[in-house]
Amino acid sequence: MEGQPQGLPNPAEMENGTKPCGEERPSEIQETTVTEGAAKIAFPTGVWGQRGRGQWNFKVPGEKDVQKVVVDLSEQEEEKAEMKEGANLAPGDQPRTAAVGEICEEGLRVLEGLAASGLRSIRFAREVPGLQSVVANDASARAVDLICRNVQLNGVAHLVHPRQADARMLMYQHQKVSERFDVIDLDPYGSPAPFLDAAVQAVSEGGLLCVTCTDMAVLAGNSGETCYSKYGAMALKSRACHEMALRIVLHSLDLRANCYQRFVVPLLSISADFYVRVFVRVFTGQAKVKASASKQALVFQCVGCGTFHLQQSWQSVGSRWVKFSAACGPPVAPECEHCGQRHQLGGPLWAEPIHDLDFVGRVLEAVSTNPGRFHTSERIRGVLSVITEELPDVPLYYTLDQLSSTIHCSTPSLLQLRSALLHAGFQVSLSHACKNAVKTDAPSSALWDIMRCWEKECPVKRERLSETSPAFRILSVEPRLQANFTIRDDANPSSRQRGLKRFQANPEANWGPRPRARPGGKAAGEAMEERRRLHQNKRKEPAEDPVQRAARLKTFPCKRFKEGTCQRGDECCYSHSSPTPEDAAEATPNDGPKTPYQNPPGPGVATGPGVD
Repeated sequence: MEGQPQGLPNPAEMENGTKPCGEERPSEIQETTVTEGAAKIAFPTGVWGQRGRGQWNFKVPGEKDVQKVVVDLSEQEEEKAEMKEGANLAPGDQPRTAAVGEICEEGLRVLEGLAASGLRSIRFAREVPGLQSVVANDASARAVDLICRNVQLNGVAHLVHPRQADARMLMYQHQKVSERFDVIDLDPYGSPAPFLDAAVQAVSEGGLLCVTCTDMAVLAGNSGETCYSKYGAMALKSRACHEMALRIVLHSLDLRANCYQRFVVPLLSISADFYVRVFVRVFTGQAKVKASASKQALVFQCVGCGTFHLQQSWQSVGSRWVKFSAACGPPVAPECEHCGQRHQLGGPLWAEPIHDLDFVGRVLEAVSTNPGRFHTSERIRGVLSVITEELPDVPLYYTLDQLSSTIHCSTPSLLQLRSALLHAGFQVSLSHACKNAVKTDAPSSALWDIMRCWEKECPVKRERLSETSPAFRILSVEPRLQANFTIRDDANPSSRQRGLKRFQANPEANWGPRPRARPGGKAAGEAMEERRRLHQNKRKEPAEDPVQRAARLKTFPCKRFKEGTCQRGDECCYSHSSPTPEDAAEATPNDGPKTPYQNPPGPGVATGPGVD
C-alpha cells in the first residue's frame, strides 16, 4: 500500500497476522460489495474539521464553487472562525485545497474501531476531504478480509488501511500525543462501555469522539444494576428515558476522561430509532476537570405522578476565585408533595446542555444549502430543526399522555398545553427524543396547576378515584395558578409549521435491532424468522368463529328467562326453551352409582330392586 502516512502501521506488518489486501482471499469467505449513492451520514462535510495545522479549502463533491468554505485548522480555539474564499490573505497564507480522495499530509487521522465490513471507513474516504488516513479495524480475521476486498473495489486503498486487532489494545497503543487519532468512531453491537476508557485517551486534543449505544433496554431502566455496572449510573423507567440514556452516556464519557485530566464537550446527542449516538470533543485541562463534578446530577423521580427533581452533585462558590463544594440536599421531602408517593433515586447523569447549538446550526445550514447530497436530507433537517428549538438548559421532559393519564382526564392538545405554559410566563419546547414531549422550565407545582385547570374543563368522576391514588390527591388541591388555554401563535414551533419530517415512522413491521449474527448467514436468519412467526401468539387461544360461538351459547339456558325478567325474546343469545324429558334423562342418568351431588328422588317415585 503506497502513500501510507508515516506513523501508521502497515497492514502487512500487523502483529495478529492479517494478510495485506493484495493477497488472494480464501474462497469460502463471502465477498459482499456495498453500493453507495449519495452520503447518508448525519453530518455534512467540512463542518467539523478544526484540528491540525495550516489552512485547507475543503472541496465537497456535489457543491458549487460559491459554497466552498475555508476552514482554519489552527490549534487555538479562538482562531476557528470561518471565512469565505477570496478573502484578503498574504500570498504565503493562501489556503491549500484538499479534495475528496486525496491524501492531506496535515489532515485528519480517523479510526473506526469496530469496522465490520468497512462501509463507514470507505464512506469517510470517498466523501470527506482533508484526510490523512483512515484505519478500519476489526478483531475478526474474516471481517478484515472483507474490508480489504471492499477497499480494493472502491479504490480507496491509499486512504483506508485495514487492521486486525483488539480495538482497546489498538487505542491504548496510540496514547502518545503524536500518535493520537483526530476522529474515533465506535459503533459496537450493544454497549460501548469496554472501549470508552481507551477511546478518551487515544483521541487528540479537541478531537472528535463518536459513540453509538444500542443497548437501549439497559439505558432505558429495564436493568438498573446492569446500567450501573456499564456506565456508572442508575437508569430509571421514565417517559424521558431516551434523553436520560443520552445523559447517562455523556456522564460515563466525562467520568472516564476525568481520570486522565480530560473532559468532554458535547456537540450533538441524538436518540433515533432504537439507538442513541453522541458526538463529543475531548480536551485536556485540570481546571475544567474540577468543574466536571458540578455538571453531574442525581434524579429524584416520584413513583406515583412521575414528577422529577434534579440534584447537582457539586456547586461552585465565588465569582473571581471559583471553588467547588458539596451541594446541599435533597431537593425533595421523603414523600412527593403532589401525590404523597415515595421517590426513586437515579443517576448520576449529565445535567449540562447536550448539544452545541452553534455547531448544530452550521450543520443544518449546510444540509439545507445542498439537500440533494443526502438521501435522508429531509429527516436530517427535521431532527436538527427540533434540536435547535429545544431548551438547552432544561434536562429531561414530561409527556402529554403522562400528565393526563396520571389524573385520569382527557389529553389536551399540544398547542393548548404549550399556550398555557407560555401565558403563565414559562418557556416550553419539544424534544427530538419524543413526539409528545413537554420540555419546560416551569416548576412541577405550576405544571400540575395547569393540569388541574384543564380537569375543570373536562371533569373527572371523583367517586371512581381511590383516596390514596395520585389522581385523587392531586385533584383535591385547588390550583393557585389560573391557566389560559387560548392558542398563541408562538405555541406552534417552526419545525411543525413547516411540516418537516421530525419523527419518522417505522419503515417496516418488526423494525428494530436484529439478533446477533450467527453461522449460516441469511439462511439462518430466515429460519429464525420462520420460527418466530410460528411461535407468535402460541399461548393465545385462536379467535372463535361467530357462528360457532352463537351456537355454543344457545346450549345454555337463560337465567333471566327462568326468573321471568328477560326482555330480549328471540334476540337473546341464550336458550329460552324448557328442557325436554329426554334431555332431563340424559342430564341425570339413574343407571350409574349415586354421587353426593345427585338429587334424591322425588316423593311418590318407587325405588328399590327390580324397578326401572
